[in-house]
Amino acid sequence: MSMALVSLAAQIGAPMVRKLLSDRIGSGNAKLAEEVAGAIAERVGVAPDQLEGFAAKEPEVVMSAIKEVEAMTPNMMQVALAETQTREALLLAETARGGWQAAWRPAGMYLIGFFWLWNMVILHIANAVFKIALPPTDFAILLQISAAYMALYMGGHTAKDVFRNRKGAR
Repeated sequence: MSMALVSLAAQIGAPMVRKLLSDRIGSGNAKLAEEVAGAIAERVGVAPDQLEGFAAKEPEVVMSAIKEVEAMTPNMMQVALAETQTREALLLAETARGGWQAAWRPAGMYLIGFFWLWNMVILHIANAVFKIALPPTDFAILLQISAAYMALYMGGHTAKDVFRNRKGAR
């Protein structure tokens, strides 16, 4: 994350924001660090990617925003922890039930992996060995299948975000 934000957080005594933004809580907190940076940027009134430049120009404004976000970080961390616990409980429940509930994700990954392997390697070997000319699948179709699976696998959040961004752009 931005070293300017980390140093400003350290300067004003905001240890949670500093730890989250400097990756001291672990590499798995990237989403939480992005939320913290986004909350700071929202309070300052700039886009998150412009926050570091703004921090160099207007450090007092950013410090004030960091103080506000520091007060919110315990709640943000509780939400992140609850999401992690819910995700873990879902995976444990799916695994405990067995059958299709536990198998669809790895089966889908192996199937998509096989599609790509078939299209890029096995098909060409089969065509050479058997002296046939089976056509490969269009890579655009493979990308669409892979993207659809990832949207489902990630709980639909990817597709939801894409549609929300398109809807908001209109």
